Amino acid sequence: MTAPVLDNERARRLFLDRHALLEPPSGPARGEALMALIHRLGFVQVDSINTVERAHHMILWSRRQSYRPADLKRLLERDRALFEHWTHDASVIPAEFFPYWRLRFRRDAERMHARWTAWQGAEFHDKVEDVLDHVRSRGPCGSGEVGTDEQRGKGGWWEWHPSKTALEYLWRTGALCVCHRRNFAKVYDLTERVLPDAHRLPEPAEAATVDWACSAALDRLGFATSGEIGAFWDLVTPQEAKDWCDRALARGEIAEVRIENHDGSLRRCLARPGLDDAAAALPAPANRIRILSPFDPALRDRKRAERLFGFHYRIEVFVPEPQRRFGYYVFPVMERDRLIGRIDAKCLRAEGVLAVTSFWPEAGIAMGAGRLARLEAELARLGRFTGCQEVRFSAGWLRAA
Repeated sequence: MTAPVLDNERARRLFLDRHALLEPPSGPARGEALMALIHRLGFVQVDSINTVERAHHMILWSRRQSYRPADLKRLLERDRALFEHWTHDASVIPAEFFPYWRLRFRRDAERMHARWTAWQGAEFHDKVEDVLDHVRSRGPCGSGEVGTDEQRGKGGWWEWHPSKTALEYLWRTGALCVCHRRNFAKVYDLTERVLPDAHRLPEPAEAATVDWACSAALDRLGFATSGEIGAFWDLVTPQEAKDWCDRALARGEIAEVRIENHDGSLRRCLARPGLDDAAAALPAPANRIRILSPFDPALRDRKRAERLFGFHYRIEVFVPEPQRRFGYYVFPVMERDRLIGRIDAKCLRAEGVLAVTSFWPEAGIAMGAGRLARLEAELARLGRFTGCQEVRFSAGWLRAA
């Protein structure tokens, strides 16, 4: 039997609905409402770049514009409803998912023991118990409070001293947890003190973790290949994800579907039965322009975004300036269910100004008066969110498509 086809428009809308980008960016964004949004997304990536606003805050604001950074801080540091760890990158994750991360802690400990010894030498192993004892007896600490007598390099992740390496190792393997951040630097404490309830829960069996990770990933993606399912949380191996898909297919829990890409080609994916009906029942997308973080969950898989939306995006932070096509940290711009361009902007906080250098529309996107007004209105909202009351446009900021 030939797998059914989900056309590109419905595929885009279903994908955006699963990422909370189909509905208007309105409604409450604190407490239980914010927790429900994060649970719906699965996780929110954390990043330090603060050109306009840090990634985690922009991700949440683009979906609920009543959101304010203090709302996330309360969930993380007061309510302990979230914890910070790794998915594909550093992220905040619902604390109820913590038991499933035990598999990652154990596997990371096995991998990192060899890799980090080759990287740092055996010295950091000698510091693991010392650092753990330091935290246990003295309470929360950051990397600047351990190994103060150890030789330091010129800076950078690859030049950590042994105690800093041990501190990060203990976090990555679950003994420590980030209890808060100080000027965005992580401060750690014992996991049993930060997440006492979650820490007491036993580790699920490996099969249960694989089943949860794959099932929860597919529900948040809408449709996916086994590779995309495995990569969502980055908790399970590609082979484990493939085996789960094979079993779920045999049980009728998922079905094959062909997804129409932006260029009209078809791609075999897997989805829950009834995907076409679910997509058909979705409302029309909100008639809004949104400025997204480069680390938005909808763009995390750049290849997937390019297939669905025809939008090629690469962050150019690490590209030498003369070789950049657009800019250091350029924000994707979405209108309704299409990605219509990218914008180079920066907060000049001392002046209270959101400075817009350039906007590049995608090919075929005409910047008529209505669309331009919607973009300028969204920039004004973004400025207010970041504490900038004025939006200042450079000469020639509106580029040709």
